[in-house]
Amino acid sequence: MNLGWKFFISHLFVGAVALLVLAFSTAFVAPETFSMRMRGGAMMRNPEQHNMMMAGLDQEIERDFRESVRSALWQAGIAAMFTAALVSWLVSSRIVKPIRQVAEASHHIAEGHYEQRLQAPSDDELGELVESFNCMAQKLAATESMRQRLIGDVSHELKTPLASIKGYMEGLQDGIIPATPETFQLIYCEAERLQRLVHDLQELSRAEAGALALDLHPRNLREIVATVIARLRPQFVDKGVALTLQGAEEALWVRVDRDRIEQVITNLLGNALQYTPSGGSVTVTVSRTEASVRLAVQDTGIGLASEDLTRVFQRFYRVDKSRSRTAGGGSGVGLTIARHIVEAHEGRLWAESAGLGQGSTFILELPLS
Repeated sequence: MNLGWKFFISHLFVGAVALLVLAFSTAFVAPETFSMRMRGGAMMRNPEQHNMMMAGLDQEIERDFRESVRSALWQAGIAAMFTAALVSWLVSSRIVKPIRQVAEASHHIAEGHYEQRLQAPSDDELGELVESFNCMAQKLAATESMRQRLIGDVSHELKTPLASIKGYMEGLQDGIIPATPETFQLIYCEAERLQRLVHDLQELSRAEAGALALDLHPRNLREIVATVIARLRPQFVDKGVALTLQGAEEALWVRVDRDRIEQVITNLLGNALQYTPSGGSVTVTVSRTEASVRLAVQDTGIGLASEDLTRVFQRFYRVDKSRSRTAGGGSGVGLTIARHIVEAHEGRLWAESAGLGQGSTFILELPLS
């Protein structure tokens, strides 16, 4: 039984109960009350004639009263039933129509038509249902668009190293490329880059699914930062970029997975080095706020436009479109993975920049242990 019939039957049931109560009252209660009033009035007007008239008068009055009430009751009952049917039809139509539209639209979405949207019929619960449906459809469309874009991005990223490996192998088979250790080293580097990309995609998949395994322990964040800086300093020296550590000297304790946080800091410093030209500088500042520890990596590199401040954390997004993956040295998912790692630690990671050519700052914030 659909919702419309349920509303219709419920209204008819209410009308029938009201009609039954009214019929019982008019059949038993009203005649007795009317007769008592008539007897009292007649005795007050003429007590001598009361005994002579009451025997036949009571029966006639009661019969006329019952017939009048019964006729009025039928008319009222018909009007009540008609009104109940009309109201139930109007109410059920108003409720069932948007629900049916939601059901039909959900079937369209299940078939892959994510552009389906509905108009809210009112500002009540039905309107909230339609708005929730539209919000769900919009998120599904965004997820599908992201999935398609991810497939395209992954295909593009895998195509370059595979094409290089295939080209080298064909050259070796045809004798065009000599079989020297240098040639095999180039093939090995391409295969290694392909393996690194696959590993990053696996990390990204686990991070976006919230399946990162964390070994949390209280750690001194300044010590972790100093360790990463010591490991990467030779790369900064080779490129001619100054690397400086500033901030509080005391221990700043946070409950983190040391390896994962080192991975995040390494990624931030690596990006700063990559996009900072020779002669520039990178400053790492560690400070403490009221309830958290903040790490800021500030560079004097190419900077970020306002629309890039959030897009840099999207997978495969590159600020400098002229750089290839080989020249850039990254798979394009490092910042995406870094943000997921930080969020798994209940922290935040965001970017700030005054504009293109004015450097950028990446800020990591973790709760105090």
